[in-house]
Amino acid sequence: MTRIKLYNTRSRQIEEIIPENPDGILRIYCCGPTVYNYAHIGNFRTFLLQDVLRRLLIATGYSVKFVRNLTDVDDKTIRGAQKENISLQNFTEKWTHIFHRDCEELNILDADVEPKAAGHIGEQIAMIETLIRKKHAYIAPDGSVYFRLSSFPSYGKLSRIDLGKLTTQSENSSGQANLADEYDRDSVQDFALWKAYKPEDGDVFWKSPWGKGRPGWHIECSAMSVKYLGETIDIHGGGIDLCFPHHENEIAQTECATGNPFVRHWFHSEHLQVEGQKMSKSLGNLFTLADLKNRGYAPETVRYALISGHYRQILNFTLSGLDAAQSALNKLKIKIKNLHKNSEFTGNEDEIFSSKNITYRHFNGAIEALENDLNIPKCLGEIFSVLNGDATGGELFLEELYFLCFILGIEKFIFSKNRDRESVEIPEDIAELAARRWEAKRNKNFAESDRLRQSLSEKGWNVVDHREAYDLYQQ
Repeated sequence: MTRIKLYNTRSRQIEEIIPENPDGILRIYCCGPTVYNYAHIGNFRTFLLQDVLRRLLIATGYSVKFVRNLTDVDDKTIRGAQKENISLQNFTEKWTHIFHRDCEELNILDADVEPKAAGHIGEQIAMIETLIRKKHAYIAPDGSVYFRLSSFPSYGKLSRIDLGKLTTQSENSSGQANLADEYDRDSVQDFALWKAYKPEDGDVFWKSPWGKGRPGWHIECSAMSVKYLGETIDIHGGGIDLCFPHHENEIAQTECATGNPFVRHWFHSEHLQVEGQKMSKSLGNLFTLADLKNRGYAPETVRYALISGHYRQILNFTLSGLDAAQSALNKLKIKIKNLHKNSEFTGNEDEIFSSKNITYRHFNGAIEALENDLNIPKCLGEIFSVLNGDATGGELFLEELYFLCFILGIEKFIFSKNRDRESVEIPEDIAELAARRWEAKRNKNFAESDRLRQSLSEKGWNVVDHREAYDLYQQ
C-alpha cells in the first residue's frame, strides 16, 4: 500500500498516515456546515480538499470511514427558522438539501456517516454528565453547564495559544468573531457545554438533568465522533479558523471525558480570499456556487479552481482564476478526447473501488506530489507536463490518468460527460439564443445575459463559458 504523508497541525511536521486500529480502517472526522444558509466557496474549499484527501486514500488502497457532521441547532438555525416562521427541522432540512445538491454538483463524495447535532442530544447530555462527574464541568445558577478550562492544563496544545494570556473565547484563530452566547461562568476562559433555555429560543429546547436548554456548539462533534469512530480517531479535518476555539475545545472535553488521546493527526486548510480581500457580505465578495453558476461558471470549474492551490497556503480566489481553470479543464478534455481515439478504455467508478493498487508509470511524479502532503498544484503541473509531451495514450496510460482524475474529483467531467455530450446536435434556435446571451455578457449586460441563460435552461440547455468561447450542453 502506498504511504501517504500529511502535515500534522499538532506536531507542525509532515507525518505518515498510519491507521491506529488493527482492522486497518482509517477513521476520519471532518467538521461540516451549519445548515442555515448557502455554504460559500470558503466553506467548499475546505470540503473539497477533504474530499481530495479521502479520494487519494481510497485510490491508494486505504480503507476509510469518513464522518462529517451537520450543525442543525445553534443561534443561526434557530433565528433563521423563527424568521421564516417554520419549525427548526423544516428549516434545516431545506438547507441540508441545498448543501447536498451543491456537493453533488461539485462531485464531493457522500460521507459514510453524516450525523446531525439535533439527532444526538442524548449522547451530548451523557458526555456532559461524565465531565461534571469528573469535575471538569460545573453547573451555573441559570442551569447552563460550562467546561472548566483550568482542569485541563494542556489546553492550547493544538493552536499553541498561551492559556495564561487567554482572556476570552470571543475570537477564533482567524481573528474573526466567535459568535457564542454570553452566559454567567466562573471564568471568561470557560466555554458552554449546555445552554440554559432563553425565551428567545422559542420552542427549541430539550430536557436535561440541569433543566431545559440546548447543547453548546463544541460538544456535538465530540459526542458524535466518539459514537461513530471511537475514542481516538486517526484524522480530524477542518478549516484553520476552527483550530481555536472549536478544535481546542473538542480536544479538552473529549480527552477529559474518555481519558484517551482524541486525535492522532490534525488536517487544517488555510483561508480563502477573494480578489485579495477577506471574504465578507459587507464587501459583496461572498460567493456561493449558485452565484458563480449565474456568472456562467460550471461546477467543475469551481471545483478545479478551489483545489488548485496548496491547502496550507491562502488561496486568492479571482474571476480571472476561474477563467484559467475553465481553460485548463477544456485543454484536458480535448487532450483526453484525442487520446481516446487510440484506445477502448472506458473509465468508471467501479474500477476505482475494485482495483486500488495501480502502478503509476507515466504519471509517477503526479501521484508522488499528492502522496507528499497533498501537493495538488504540483500534481496538476506534472499531469500537463506529461500530456504536453509525447503522450500516445493506450489502456495503461488512460487508466493512470483516470485514477488521477478520480483523486482530484474531476473524472466525471473529464471522461464520462465529455463523451456523452459530443454527439448532441444543437437546434438552430438554441444556438441563436446562446449567441445572443454571449454577446450580452461580453457587453457587460449581465441582467440580459442572466435572462437569456434562464431561457436556455427552461428549454433544457446549460451553457458553460470559457475565456473566449462557450459550450452548450443538453440537460
